[in-house]
Amino acid sequence: MKVLVAGGAGYIGSNMAAMLATKGHEPIVFDNLSKGHRSAVGHTPFVAGDLADYELLIKTLTDYKIEAVMHFAALIEVGESVQQPLKYYRNNLSNTQNLLSAMQAVGTDKFVFSSSAAVYGMPELLPITEDAPKEPINPYGETKWAIEKMSRYQSRAGMLRYAALRYFNAAGAGANCQLGEDHRPESHLIPLTIQAAMGKRSEIEIYGTDYPTPDGTCVRDYIHIEDLCRAHLLALNQLTTASELVYNLGNGKGYSVREVIETVKKVSGKDFKVVDAPRRAGDAAILISDATKAGSELKWKPKFPDLETIISTAWRWHSDHPAGYPD
Repeated sequence: MKVLVAGGAGYIGSNMAAMLATKGHEPIVFDNLSKGHRSAVGHTPFVAGDLADYELLIKTLTDYKIEAVMHFAALIEVGESVQQPLKYYRNNLSNTQNLLSAMQAVGTDKFVFSSSAAVYGMPELLPITEDAPKEPINPYGETKWAIEKMSRYQSRAGMLRYAALRYFNAAGAGANCQLGEDHRPESHLIPLTIQAAMGKRSEIEIYGTDYPTPDGTCVRDYIHIEDLCRAHLLALNQLTTASELVYNLGNGKGYSVREVIETVKKVSGKDFKVVDAPRRAGDAAILISDATKAGSELKWKPKFPDLETIISTAWRWHSDHPAGYPD
């Protein structure tokens, strides 16, 4: 299948494009490189463009005879979304509406959307199932939920087949550890902690040590990037017959901030300074997914659920790319 990977120069998108190619599909990357890295695309066909450019979308979908779209081209910084909400509504929501409009115009009807556990907000029941209330607490989560609803209505109007995949915390490196996580600035715990182990950061802070968890620090569900991408492939295949798919993607097991830090120390063999800091507003004590539905309907199961394995692949990529991608 010819698949447009929007945001395909980013962390998840580049891994997805690589996996599509290995499985016999034809990925075409579409990215404005505001956050992604051209060198992560490799030899995959690449279109430099923004999702706000309707005419370029029409041309790309037509010229490449695109049969399906995978959409990863979102801004993802929760804190920034609170400070600059319109930036997030424009990029995440308005641009996705533009993409769906272009797809409708040319007759491309398969859509795999990178959603987020942020649609749930601060859930009361754990682990989180797909039926949990959708109560996002920031503009980032709101835009993801709005796109899901927009996709659902478009589907029920008979013009879209879509899968909304709600991630928890993607981590690790894929494609034999050749495609890793390089956000600038970085905000995710595992790469930040690896930076501390590499001496690129003077310390790592733990925001809150008095949560009702076994060691007092927040607990999160981490999923290896290749497990995440495999679920996208399975969902894409299902869209030949299904019109609405919604799945959580996670390991169903949580690891605390302190466990992540200690595992990075073990994998790297490095020690570094760890500082206890006050809680951050909006951080839930525990966020763990229930991915039973993806397991039963997609026959999906994480191959790399172990935290040490996930961090080992990330450490290998960062060790081989100490300055990140050479863009």
